[in-house]
Amino acid sequence: MEEIKVKYFVDGIDELCYVAGKSDWIDLHAAEDVDMKAGEFRLIPLGVAIELPEGYEAHVVPRSSTFKNYGLLQANSMGVVDYTYRGDNDQWHVPMYATRDVHIDKNTRISQFRIMKNQPPLVFTRVEHLTGPDRGGFGSTGK
Repeated sequence: MEEIKVKYFVDGIDELCYVAGKSDWIDLHAAEDVDMKAGEFRLIPLGVAIELPEGYEAHVVPRSSTFKNYGLLQANSMGVVDYTYRGDNDQWHVPMYATRDVHIDKNTRISQFRIMKNQPPLVFTRVEHLTGPDRGGFGSTGK
């Protein structure tokens, strides 16, 4: 099991941990009380810096309830934190856009992350035809 070093910037937020039996994603919490007006953008501090091992990255996304409960959209859809962002002052933030006026209490779970191995090196080869089935060119439903 890999050891991951975590620096906490504030007291009063829950420490990182798995939610046993529910998911292998790890919740991230607002590190301060946040008030946002509809149409406002803000980087919300998450109160942690994480020393990822070389060859790994973290994928940060909103929790499934974040929009429903708070009207917040993560502005970059999914954040990617690579292992080089691991210094003493590299606190994680989540870029949020408010669709309505909202108050977020400190320690509210607003995002989640998982740690992934980096994609292996790939070689892209130009071809005239692919061998897979033709599904219509747009998702699984065709047009």
